Order: sequence, then C-alpha cells, then structure tokens
Amino acid sequence: MDIIFILINIAVLVAIIGLLVFMQKKHISFTKRVFTGLGAGIVLGALLQIIYGAGSNVLNETVSWYNIVGSGYIRLLMMIVIPLVMVSIIQSIINLEKTAALGKMSAWIIGILISTTMIAALIGIGSALLFDLNADQIEVGQAETERGIMMEERLAEVEEQSTPERILNFIPSNIFLDMTGERPTSVIAVVIFSIIIGIAVLGLRRKNPEQAEMFTKIINSIYAVVMRVVTLVLRLTPFGILALMANTVANTDVAGILQLGKFVLASYVALAVMFIIHLVLVAIFGLNPFIYLKKVFPVLGFAFTSRSSAGAIPLNIQAQRQSLGVDEGIANMSASFGATMGQNGCAGIYPAMLAVMIAPTVGIDPLSPAFIVQLVLIVGISSFGVAGVGGGATFAALIVLSSMNMPVALAGLLISVEALIDMGRTVVNVNGAMVTGTLTSRILNKLNLKTFHDKNAIEAKGSL
Repeated sequence: MDIIFILINIAVLVAIIGLLVFMQKKHISFTKRVFTGLGAGIVLGALLQIIYGAGSNVLNETVSWYNIVGSGYIRLLMMIVIPLVMVSIIQSIINLEKTAALGKMSAWIIGILISTTMIAALIGIGSALLFDLNADQIEVGQAETERGIMMEERLAEVEEQSTPERILNFIPSNIFLDMTGERPTSVIAVVIFSIIIGIAVLGLRRKNPEQAEMFTKIINSIYAVVMRVVTLVLRLTPFGILALMANTVANTDVAGILQLGKFVLASYVALAVMFIIHLVLVAIFGLNPFIYLKKVFPVLGFAFTSRSSAGAIPLNIQAQRQSLGVDEGIANMSASFGATMGQNGCAGIYPAMLAVMIAPTVGIDPLSPAFIVQLVLIVGISSFGVAGVGGGATFAALIVLSSMNMPVALAGLLISVEALIDMGRTVVNVNGAMVTGTLTSRILNKLNLKTFHDKNAIEAKGSL
C-alpha cells in the first residue's frame, strides 16, 4: 500500500515541475519561477508531514525520491564550482592592465568580509543577551548528548592545528587534489593557483606576447564553454529549490523547534539584523537596496534551501555579473572568498551566540567588555577557512569555543534545530559575499550602474 502513496507523491512533484516548465516556455521571469518553486515546495513539504507524519516510511521514501531532483541539482552546481572559479579568475586577471589592481581588489574583498563578520559577532552577542540565552535552560536528551560527544571528538582534530597552520592550508600543495574539492579550503587553494597562473600570463605577455595571446584565446574559449554549462545548470534552479524546500519542510522537527523556540527566534533576529545591515551598507554607497534585494533573491532562495555557500558560488557569480553589474574579476573573487572566509552567519553570529550562552555555565560574565572584545577578535581571526558546506558553522564554533577555553559539548544541545538555523545562516553568508562584491566594485569604480538599475538585467540577456 505504501508504494501507491509514494508514487502519488512523486506524481505531484512531477506535476509541479511540469508547471514550472510551462512557466518557462511562457517566458515568465526567472525570479517568479524561483518564487513559485519555493512556495510550492513549502506547501508540498507541509502537506507531506501532516498527511504521513514525521519519520513515517512513506515520508522517508518520498524524500529519497525527491532527493534525485534536489540533491542532484546541488551536485551539478558543485560539479561546476571548481572549473568556474579557476577559469573565470584566470580570465579576469589576464584582462587586467596592472597586477597592482589585483592586490587592491583582494584587500578590499577580504577586508569587508572579515569586518562584517566581526560586526555579525557583535550582533550575535547582543541577541543572545537580549533573549537571555543560557545553555543551562536547554534539556539534554540522547541526541544532544551524542552530538556533544561527537563535537568533543572533532575538537581533537581542530586543536591539532593553530591559526597560522589553518591559513597555511590555503596554499595548494597538490592542485589536482584541490580540484576534487577534497579539502575544506580547496576553493581558496584553487583561487590562489588561478591567481598565480593569471599573474604568470601577464608576465609572459611582456616577454613573449604571441604565446600569451594564444593562451588567452584558449582560456577565453574554455571560459565561454564553462559559462554555457553554468547557464544550463542554473536553468534548473526552480526545480532544485522546489524539491529541496519540500524535503526540508517535510523533515522539520516541529517539537524541537517548539522546545528551543527562544534560541531559534534569537538566531533569526540576529540574522535579520545582519541582513538589514548589509542593505544599509548598500544604501550608504549610493545604491538602491530594494533593487539589490530583488536581484539577489533567486540566489538567496537557493542558499536557504540548500544550506551550501559553496554550492551557491555559480549563482552568486552569475547574479553579481549579469544582474548587479559587478566587475567580473571582483564577482569571481568575492564569491569564492566568501564561501570559505568571513561568513557572517556561520562564522560570525553563530559561534558568538554559543559563547555567550555557555559563558555563565563556566563562571564567565558575558557582559564583561574584556570577554566581548576577545570574542569578537577571535571570531574575526577564526573565520578564515570555514568550509562553505553543511557543518561549517560547527567547525567555526569549535575553534571559537576552544580558543575561549569553553566546553564544546554544550553546543550539541542545539542539534534538533541545527538545520533550520543553518538555512538562515547560509542566506546571510551568501548575501555577505554578494554585498562584498558589490561594495568593492563600487569603491574601485568598476560597478556598471546601468546594469545595476536595469530591473530585468538577467532576463534581458536571455540567459535564464
């Protein structure tokens, strides 16, 4: 009997996908299709949980089939991340007139990412204090205990590396290994390798312009093919978001949310405040935050459902370049750097809130200025190398809590709402990277204002 219900559920998903295909053929805008997929996914996921109940065999099997669309889409995005980052950065650098521009660009991008993460830490501290969060208030069950033990075991791995060693991991020793995405810092390693190749081509252009020109033509051709692949994959975004959202809502632990409701609320208040600060920064630099928000929504929708900053890199770059008018090189570097350092949600707000929650349990006054200053500085430094995939926030929390001499096991108390909060954190991470690219491009006078103010920039290009 279960198989019949599963087939019905699959048929419903296929029908909604058919609706999205119909909307595409009718040339309905990409943003509206993403909205439709997101909304339909929420409704479908809620109905599945209401009808079959959380943890039922029908629901679990249905989710497994839906994963073909949702997780399959994420895999396709991850597939093109490394080729896109490598070729696009090389292509951007060889089009620069001076290498000095590269250093200035990198400095602004990294500076904004780390600065906003430290601001995010302050917001996390404020939210935790405002809602009077305390680790002692949370009930400990078997799942929380097991998660705490796991975090203590993982801490041993983290403590083996100092901050200089973690930064050293950015430098590639085997670029072919990093092309597989094997390490948490693989994306940054590929970025560094690509920068070196680009600088080498600029040097070759002065000594042997013919060979440099031949290499440039090859890179431009490969770049055109890669971008075409990116476009083909991004066209699947409404379908991917539909399935991802349906699975997320269907598997949501409602009981856990109710139990930890105050922490969930405090987390989303902090994330919302940081998101507003992003928009304020956009406005301070003379840009309309509402136009910005409308253009980045499809990327944020994917970030929310996928919980993967790294997976959002292709969407991130595409939105910055074609919709916001950000300089190509800046868009490539801000999206790549933003996926592994300076993540405002995972590396800023989350570990800061945990530290404030845990501080009273070990006799530390979370209102102490010395504690706050130390925490903000540690958050800023430790935000280098946080993996842009699920689990990155846990890694950041381990580093911060261990650096503050706090017990890391207490962070396991939040396992039941981890996925729900991670969705919001990823949105803030990805938005921080896009804001960084936009502001850097504006500061360096490389922002195409005509494209930024064109409300239909992406659709006008016919890319999606």
